[in-house]
Amino acid sequence: MNEEVLWTEKYRPTTVNDTIMPERYKKMFNSMVATGEIPSLILTGQSGIGKTTIAKAMCDEMDCSTMVINSSLDGTKDTLRNQIRDFASTVSLRGGRKIVILDEADGLTIAMQESFRAFMEEFSSNCGFILTCNLQHRLIIAIQSRCSTIDFKFTREEKHENMKASIRRIVSILKKEEVEHDVKVVAAFVKKKLPDIRKAINELQKYSHYGQIDSGILTSMDDLSFKKLIEVMKAKNFDGIRNWVAENDMDQHDIYGVFYDHARSFFTADCSAMVILTLSEYQSKAVVAVNPDINLTACLLEISSLDWKT
Repeated sequence: MNEEVLWTEKYRPTTVNDTIMPERYKKMFNSMVATGEIPSLILTGQSGIGKTTIAKAMCDEMDCSTMVINSSLDGTKDTLRNQIRDFASTVSLRGGRKIVILDEADGLTIAMQESFRAFMEEFSSNCGFILTCNLQHRLIIAIQSRCSTIDFKFTREEKHENMKASIRRIVSILKKEEVEHDVKVVAAFVKKKLPDIRKAINELQKYSHYGQIDSGILTSMDDLSFKKLIEVMKAKNFDGIRNWVAENDMDQHDIYGVFYDHARSFFTADCSAMVILTLSEYQSKAVVAVNPDINLTACLLEISSLDWKT
């Protein structure tokens, strides 16, 4: 097993049909591939649901010259001015249109989005653009009007089919990587992480370094570290909360999820509703937070001030 390669990249689908998503979406994307033309698109939906994967799969099938830009890491004026301009302004050696995939586009500032809009206009004859985002409303209207928007919203039946397909895919990866695993544990773990299959695969790769996937990965509420957090929050211990956030590597979205799932267990009836409203506010802020630790700490401090059950 090559532990240096991320499984999410090693096993990333290269065709539309190999992606895990409802058939109605596959049909739409396959139609674009069949015509040989991908319009400028906005792909929006929950994190890890497959937006970037489907964008790359279409480009792979069409053998397009493609540039992928992660807005949260490379969304600077220099990237727009140099990398994208140099890429978009030249003719593809493979023929056909080039494609720029702009990941997490909703993380760009308004000024940066205005600059990107200008690039879309200038190079539209030679280059197409696919933007992925979690929150479409954070994109300026000028960009939205220049793209076709596809919102990944699945029905209950589609979510169930995706869950089964995700479990099969991950079990297949574990077999190929020769990792011992309990299929029932893997299934339970994947159900907890969906719709973010990327997170599920990344965490299972991390756990695979211990040699096997067993029931130990399912602990969350019983985790000693999380119990410590509850203790300092109940005590309204500011330093304790801040230190816990700094020292703990628990996924921040999992923390939000635990409080959401167990709000009624921790708090009085009136306050459990306030917890959910607070979580909603800070999860939204987390998408664009410069320092996620500060955002999480502020969220935990606000929640700690509420009335806890004894």
